Amino acid sequence: MIPLIVGYIGGSKDLPRRRAFWISLVFSIGMAVTFTLLGVIAAVVGGLLGGGTRVWYYVVAAVCFIIGLQMIGVLRFSVPVWMEELRDKVKARGLPGAFLLGLVSGLVVSQCATPVLAVILTYVMAQQSGVAYGAALLFLYALGCAVPVVLAGTFAGVLKNLRAFGRWNDLINKIGGVLLILVGVYFLWVA
Repeated sequence: MIPLIVGYIGGSKDLPRRRAFWISLVFSIGMAVTFTLLGVIAAVVGGLLGGGTRVWYYVVAAVCFIIGLQMIGVLRFSVPVWMEELRDKVKARGLPGAFLLGLVSGLVVSQCATPVLAVILTYVMAQQSGVAYGAALLFLYALGCAVPVVLAGTFAGVLKNLRAFGRWNDLINKIGGVLLILVGVYFLWVA
């Protein structure tokens, strides 16, 4: 998401920091709307399919295992081409364009955010807590995703340091994959 918002802002040094902040914030709000709607859909689907049963714990565990294995490099998945093309077609500038790009990006997300999003959505389907719970959980997830996006979009100096963090990306993915597999083991144990 960070390269996307930085590319949208244009990496321009002429753009006032306040304007960059608002564009980044509106982009994040668009993302939050999409994530919240996904939470509502997951809660409704879980309610229709009968959440709260032990089967859902096995489903959550399986999702954790699959995504964890993907993060450590054992399995390979990619975002469907049509979703990436949809994101690329949103070209409008300004705050409305940032909002639309955030909406679309919430569907496409990123390699870093997708695993956690999939686990949360599956967990929401497994609960009998209702639509408000699903919406709130995914909205809180969106807020967590928004913080680095808004910071990176607002402060152009952050971008110079991102390359230094790139060398740790593979290690962070592997650690995240192992943690997701452990979460899957927990859900198997609970089931």
